[in-house]
Amino acid sequence: MTTAHRTIRTAAAAAAAAVAIPVSLGLLAPAAHADGSGTFGPACSSVPKEGSGSLAGMAKDPVATAASNNPALSTLVTAVKKAGLVDTLNNAKDITVFAPTNDAFNKIPKADLAKVLANKDQLTKILTYHVVGEKVAPGELSNGSFKTLEGSKLTTKGSGESYKVNGTAKIVCGNVKTANATVYLIDSVLMPPK
Repeated sequence: MTTAHRTIRTAAAAAAAAVAIPVSLGLLAPAAHADGSGTFGPACSSVPKEGSGSLAGMAKDPVATAASNNPALSTLVTAVKKAGLVDTLNNAKDITVFAPTNDAFNKIPKADLAKVLANKDQLTKILTYHVVGEKVAPGELSNGSFKTLEGSKLTTKGSGESYKVNGTAKIVCGNVKTANATVYLIDSVLMPPK
């Protein structure tokens, strides 16, 4: 075998290895989420695909503004406005919001919800119980305990893409990014301890 043949063979082997290594590493890596954003949960598929309410659109805005662009969070946005928390949430840095969806609020009898929405102090206490003053990554949810802005703690448990907050509220779309927060959409409204 000539030196030229050895050089060609070596170059071919190196090229094959360069292709094989990333392919084999890709097979060993965790599967990427279909939408490429790192979000998870069944309700993520209902998030608009484009525009300000999409995952990409929400990532550009602070959390209260981003939520106002998501049709699944309209009741939460109404509550945040009534409590006067829009600027507080939009100006906070590196927070996590466990955001009840419209379906979560629909579980509350209408008369009870109307009373809470009319009582600014109680509403503020409930809403700030849904906010943690630090960014919580999905990996921290398996057995987490986090202090809320309300002052009490909430807990998270689960694995994979199945997590519960305080043992009852399921995360239905998790790891949604906004300009200043990580958001986990949940299927029940959390009540702070008395």
